[in-house]
Parts: sequence; C-alpha cells; structure tokens
Amino acid sequence: MDLRIFTEPQQGASYDTLLTVAKATEDLGFDAFFRSDHYLSMGNVDGLPGPTDAWITLAGLARETRRIRLGTLMTAGTFRLPGVLAIQVAQVDQMSGGRVELGLGAGWFEEEHKAYGIPFPREKFARMEEQLEVITGLWATGAGREFNYHGAYYQLENSPALPKPAQGKVPVLIGGHGKTRTPRLAAQFADEFNIPFASLKDTEAQFGRVRAAAEAAGRKGDELVYSNALVACVGKDDAEVARRAAAIGRNVDELKANGLAGSPAEVVDKIGRYAAVGASRVYLQILDLDDLDHLELISEQVQSQVR
Repeated sequence: MDLRIFTEPQQGASYDTLLTVAKATEDLGFDAFFRSDHYLSMGNVDGLPGPTDAWITLAGLARETRRIRLGTLMTAGTFRLPGVLAIQVAQVDQMSGGRVELGLGAGWFEEEHKAYGIPFPREKFARMEEQLEVITGLWATGAGREFNYHGAYYQLENSPALPKPAQGKVPVLIGGHGKTRTPRLAAQFADEFNIPFASLKDTEAQFGRVRAAAEAAGRKGDELVYSNALVACVGKDDAEVARRAAAIGRNVDELKANGLAGSPAEVVDKIGRYAAVGASRVYLQILDLDDLDHLELISEQVQSQVR
C-alpha cells in the first residue's frame, strides 16, 4: 500500500508551509505530495494568507525535492485551457526530473469562479473529455510532427506539441463518484482511478464499475491503479486523537466513520479493509499543516505496517 500526503492549501497555507510539509513528506518516506486546486477557502476558515496556485507551487517543489512524486487531486479543468495545461505540466515534469502526475477534474466550486472572474461553463464534463484528448494527444505526438484537434470546445491548429514531459508518459488520474461517465473516462484515459471520501461499500462498487468499463474498452481492469483519498487523524491515545480532531474542527466519531482516525492500530486495520476491496494507494488528507508530529507518527506507526 502506497501512502501519499494530500493537502488542501486553500484552507490557509503559504508556499513556505507547503514546502515544509513536502520536505517532511520526503524525509519520512511517504510516496508523494499532492495538493488540491482551489482558489477559495471552504467552511469556517479565513484561508489566510490566501490561495496558492497548484502548478506554480508544484514547480517550486519540483526544484526543492528529489524523490517524491508530485501532483494534483484534482486540477480544475475550468481553470486552464488544455494546451496551456499540457505545457505547464510538461515543464514541471522536466523541472522535477520526471516525478509529476496529473489529476484532472471537471471543476465544481462555482463560488471560487465568481470570486476570481473565472468562467463556469455548464458543459464541464464534455469539456473535460476534450481536455483529456488534447493534453494526452499533445504529449503523444512524435517529435517533429504537428498536432491538430477540432472539437466542440477546443480547436488546435498546427501545434508543434511542445514541450514534452521528462517521463515517457505522465500518469493521469481521474476520480469521482459518477456511475457512468466517470468510469468511461477513466477507462479511456486514466492510469489511476481515485475515489475521494468514500465508504468501503461505495469504494468497492465504484472500483467494480471502473474495472468493467476498462474491460469494455479493451483494457485489463488491473492496468489501472485504484486509490482512495481519506482524511487522516491519528493519535497515540484517545486524547491526542481528540486534540487533532478539534484542531481541524471535526468530531472524532465522524472521522472514525468517514476517514482514517484513531490509534495507529485502528488506522492500519481500516487501511487493510480498503486494500481488501481493491485499493493499493491511499491519499491521506492532512488538514493541520503545522502538525508535523502527526506525519511522523503516521510514518513510524502506520506506514511501516502497511507496506
């Protein structure tokens, strides 16, 4: 089981804070550092000092880290034109020496679009499909050849399809709870399917849909990596769990029901149950980015037990 650190910087984090967490992620042996792609805080937080851009952040971290994978859960398709995003991701991949992964979603948080003057189209999912076709098509175009695309939403003429990522293929992540279109897109484009904040029952059902869609598309179901994103709140004892839950404004019982919360032994057991329904990777949503002791505890007493 791979454990990855997943952050939500829109809730309040500077680049320096994210750099500190990313370096701890690397030093403590976690597989990757991922972040969300939002420009507006959610819930009862002030979000100070304000939003950081996902790909600008990852570009900086690409030069400051050496081993960990870097990526997004998920880049909002509404924020960037696909040709521009293909350039950004390829460049950051080069800057990192080939450690980048692209999670792409359709975009959903209308208020942040209003707050920063970003168009919020009605046809988000259809646009996302074309974005995936453009991005993967640009990367796959051979050297010295041009890429052309004529879709309903995007048109590219005589693109040199440059730059190229350092990796032969940047892993593409697609995720969500949708029962029909999401599995189909994952089967067509994804190297990894991620389901966020889902129960064991819902996880098993959605993984099954994606496997079936992959096989219908002529792929083996096991070609994809299957992963969960779950909030983490781990403590050496009940008091420490309660303290960490209070720090992120959550209830312990709710966290235990819907996330990975409790003692290291409890969390190891629950990760095992997700593994039993097909997950081989878990993104640990870390909401208190100042609590590096939390990461150290997870590394020493959880990660060591699930590898």
